[in-house]
Amino acid sequence: MTSGQRRLSAVATAAVVVALSAACGGTNTTPPAGEGTTAATQAAGAELTGQVKIDGSSTVAPLTSAAAEFFAEEQPKINVTVGTSGTGGGFEKFCNGETDVADASRPIKDEEKAACDAKGIKHSQLSVATDALTVVVNKENTWATCLTTDQLRKMWEPAAEGKVTTWKQVDAKFPDEPLKLFGPGTDSGTFDYFTDEINGEEGASRKDYSPSEDDNITVQGVTGSKGGLGYFGFTYFEENADKLKAVEIDSGEGCVAPSVETAQNGTYAPLSRALFVYPSATAAKRPEVAAFLDFFVANINKIATDAQFVPLNAEQEAKLKTDFAALKTQAG
Repeated sequence: MTSGQRRLSAVATAAVVVALSAACGGTNTTPPAGEGTTAATQAAGAELTGQVKIDGSSTVAPLTSAAAEFFAEEQPKINVTVGTSGTGGGFEKFCNGETDVADASRPIKDEEKAACDAKGIKHSQLSVATDALTVVVNKENTWATCLTTDQLRKMWEPAAEGKVTTWKQVDAKFPDEPLKLFGPGTDSGTFDYFTDEINGEEGASRKDYSPSEDDNITVQGVTGSKGGLGYFGFTYFEENADKLKAVEIDSGEGCVAPSVETAQNGTYAPLSRALFVYPSATAAKRPEVAAFLDFFVANINKIATDAQFVPLNAEQEAKLKTDFAALKTQAG
């Protein structure tokens, strides 16, 4: 049984429904201790009931899923569901009032803000972890230990469509091996971030690759092709490190591997990024949602570490607590 399977089993036992349709990061089943007693729980002095609906990024989902599992130790009668429609799909549901929290691997767009405003959905952006967006290759790939951002652009830019089909076309030193590309679909915040940072324009990408909102499909594609290459969040690479190799990235300052340290200190450029949750101010007025958010923020780095995410540094954690306090004021 994998760590992800153990976590989902524990979630089911705790009566928390975590509806993951895509990637699952690994966790163990030791809940954060002590700090997570919520104000709502203390005030009520009794168990709460109700439902908290979360949807959005498959990259962030393992983090909110882990939070849901640990929260069940305090509030087993609150049903927390976590879906993975992608960042864009999650914001669509959120701004339509269908969910209480949106998971996002990029900031909300102006048009998404407008959609929320049109429905009266007030919200706050909470940065909950850091990610090292990870480029992965097949275990048999012996040549691409480090790739420059220029080489990645040569693979993924729109002009490469139908033209750059072998590794040798990327670099003359590489073998004449077919290049098979896998990655997230256009609803993914990971897709938006990668295309912006690598190709210079959000959404600008060749279309002749294998897209999926399910990171498992990317893993299967890359492991099944010697010349395969894909990308997704660092957590999901850690879950599949026995099957894949992570590529070091050179953005002009030398080759840097994705890791907790390089993501936190910014040297893993340009593919380190913040990860977000967007709670609804209206939903945060409900005791069950308020209790979950209180627990999540109070235990954020313990949850992140357990779920194999890059935790916030001290400055980032202080900002999260300030932003969350502002949301609670807004929620009244």
